[in-house]
Amino acid sequence: MRYGDIREGRFESRPNRFIAYVNMGGKSEKVHVKNTGRCKELLVKDATVYLNKSANPNRSTGYDLVAVKKGNRMINMDSQAPNKAVEEWLKSGGLFSDAVVVKPETKYRNSRFDFYVETPESKVFVEVKGVTLEQEDVVLFPDAPSERAVKHVRELMEAIQEGYETYIILVIQMENVKYFTPNRMTQPEFADVLIEARQAGVKVLAYDCKVTPESMEIQNPVPVLLSEVEIASDPLLDWYDRGKRLLPWREDATPYHVWISEIMLQQTRVEAVKPYYDRFMEALPDIAHLAGAGEEELLKLWEGLGYYNRVRNLKKAACMIMENYGGKMPAEYHELMKLPGIGSYTAGAVSSIAYGQRVPAVDGNVLRVLARLKGDGRDISQLSVRGQVEKELSDNMPKERPGDFNQALMELGAVVCIPVGMPYCARCPWENICKAHAQGREMELPFKTPKKPRVVEEKTVLIIKDETRAALVKRPERGLLAGMYEFPCLEGHLSDSQVISYLKEEGLSVIKIEQLPASRHIFTHKEWHMIGYAVRVDELAEKKHKAGMIFAEPGEIRDRYPIPSAYRAYRSSLDFG
Repeated sequence: MRYGDIREGRFESRPNRFIAYVNMGGKSEKVHVKNTGRCKELLVKDATVYLNKSANPNRSTGYDLVAVKKGNRMINMDSQAPNKAVEEWLKSGGLFSDAVVVKPETKYRNSRFDFYVETPESKVFVEVKGVTLEQEDVVLFPDAPSERAVKHVRELMEAIQEGYETYIILVIQMENVKYFTPNRMTQPEFADVLIEARQAGVKVLAYDCKVTPESMEIQNPVPVLLSEVEIASDPLLDWYDRGKRLLPWREDATPYHVWISEIMLQQTRVEAVKPYYDRFMEALPDIAHLAGAGEEELLKLWEGLGYYNRVRNLKKAACMIMENYGGKMPAEYHELMKLPGIGSYTAGAVSSIAYGQRVPAVDGNVLRVLARLKGDGRDISQLSVRGQVEKELSDNMPKERPGDFNQALMELGAVVCIPVGMPYCARCPWENICKAHAQGREMELPFKTPKKPRVVEEKTVLIIKDETRAALVKRPERGLLAGMYEFPCLEGHLSDSQVISYLKEEGLSVIKIEQLPASRHIFTHKEWHMIGYAVRVDELAEKKHKAGMIFAEPGEIRDRYPIPSAYRAYRSSLDFG
């Protein structure tokens, strides 16, 4: 697309959308502005502008303002130029090499689309949007709210239902830009409908243009990033590649390794998990070994990690994998979700990290970092919000490296965008695009409904020993810490005399009783506030007991019996660590 007679001038003022005053050769000229948009960042005092002489001698303005220089960049700002450039491009085989019809301004329902194209295979509507707003090499549209633009996008979606192919061509009226993204600050409705349209099958494409004062022609494709997640992906992955932590399960990310590590990492810090992971893998190196393991062996391997149903479900799932999947962990998200103990997060992690499937893995870290990135005030404790975030991620996460993308999100939440205290924003790859940071709301987000206070239960723990053995009790097979072994534990905070009376009823003769330090252990929904006594008895004789006690040597307790971490403070009262 070329102009005829082009003159250069200096911008002076713009009293309204259609008129501007330009200094041409020392004289102020009234000219016509061919872009009625905002363009405030382009039309600044003394900017170099380019004017096309009008062919109509009867017009009150003898020139049309068609281009402007912004720094070293030439920008065409003629609102008619994008359609002219696209028409030339389509007719020359751009987009469709086999087009047999290229027809401008075609009516459809209550709209007129910019082009109707026919190929031997398809009937196509094309809507064109010219883009002149640029910020730090990123281009945005619109520069002012446009209900017409939203309406056209919705009608393109409707046309798909009737068998048409539909396109939105974003004509970037300049070159050398990074990417296009919708202008959420100006019109969030357009940004949302563009995402909706792409999901419905509308192809959203952008091309930059070679611009001179005399011409504009379509040149190269430009990335179209419609969501905050798409914009954030590249800097996040670059950051992850530069400094990701070296973790044992990352060194060989087999499905089994990813699965075990992710289950261990639930409710547990990475540094705490490492030795447990190494010990577990040494004892149970694959799914077959896990499926064949006995419960007490599993519980002992898990001892100290807590939430013991996790390891029981691991065994159940391993047995199912052996029976139903030939010993190989399934790759598909929906198949993984059928396995005991695997929810949406773990299924997403295994499927994406181990198998490269494009599915999200949303945990608390991910919910937090995305809420801050987007300035999202939704309540992340609501399951519906988690589902919405999973859907948004699924639609917008990168097609390449989905596993690394999910791990990078987790990593960011673990080491930079931390859950407690001020995040380390200066280290964050999203420092310049994070809305919470820009608004100073890092500590306000994410929003989460406060949990109900935990129920407090008072306990008295007894370390009962004779010369060589200590007493243990096996917990019930159902409920909290099911099937684990514990030190005898009584309800309430008992005095030493009450403890002596209890033990006497159990047929035990107390030689010495000594109070131990108080301790507290927090479960998900309750807290144990514990006091303890070290009790020396004359003999732990099996025939005397009534409380289901068993008696074991310290070495046996250490090596064989799984004892919950709730009792960690009292283990030192035995003569081993």
